[in-house]
Amino acid sequence: MAYDVTVILDDRPGELARLGEVAGAAGVNIDGFAAFTGEGKGVVHVLVADERLEALREAFTQAGLGVADEREVFVVSVSDEPGALGEMARRLADANVNIDLAYTTFGGIRLVFSTDDVRVAREALDS
Repeated sequence: MAYDVTVILDDRPGELARLGEVAGAAGVNIDGFAAFTGEGKGVVHVLVADERLEALREAFTQAGLGVADEREVFVVSVSDEPGALGEMARRLADANVNIDLAYTTFGGIRLVFSTDDVRVAREALDS
């Protein structure tokens, strides 16, 4: 299993570096992330393996990084070809699963999904 940890940062130089440094000092590998800014804040989604979730949470909390959310996600390998995202998203839609978060990972062509029903989503993509 994998988890997405949402962190709220101030939108200023060095905050993403601090997040990476805190995770690294705690011995936690970040497997993927997405970051956005708006209205003076940064919203960062960090992908972490479930066995490292507690260590990351503790490190972020001790560093004063605002953990806004944690949720189970699933990571799916996809083909590096036109239409791959559409095919996967269609299979989830056909299973009546709503995607509320999607981003890519480091080191390969994999998509991270958070949905309203992780179990049904996994079943839809395994079929």
